[in-house]
Amino acid sequence: MSQNNTPTARLAALGLTLPPPPEPAAHYMPWLRSDDLIFLAGQTPKHGRELQFRGQVGQDLTIEEARKAAELCALRLLSALNDAAGGLENVEQVTKLTVFVNAAPGFADHPIVANGASDLIAHVLGPQGVHARSAVGASSLPGNAAVEVEAFARLKAQA
Repeated sequence: MSQNNTPTARLAALGLTLPPPPEPAAHYMPWLRSDDLIFLAGQTPKHGRELQFRGQVGQDLTIEEARKAAELCALRLLSALNDAAGGLENVEQVTKLTVFVNAAPGFADHPIVANGASDLIAHVLGPQGVHARSAVGASSLPGNAAVEVEAFARLKAQA
């Protein structure tokens, strides 16, 4: 893989850097490895411990704000995945993403919000970042977060 085509280079091209790996907010692990599978705990849109996007999408936040919240969740997931995999170059495939949207009654554009997370992960990881996905509406999320995203990934055989 050329140096310009690595996840690190793609992050830089997007003007992004991975934050420190997320710390659990309660009694759970930010990630768990089982053989070549990585299970990533749901991430809310935080900078450090500070929640950035609160409220219901379609009432308190616009779709564009919610997409940005989903991107921030994805960046935190990538940080956890980087930690779990010993580097993003060791990821064979992100297999599944579940995006939970704190949705106002009648809100129906969950997939558009979820694209914020999906697009970022695919841009950073390339074909290894293209995944199956569910976009789910919720009446509330922890801390009144606008979005929460969880993921599953498979590592390359040598990782």
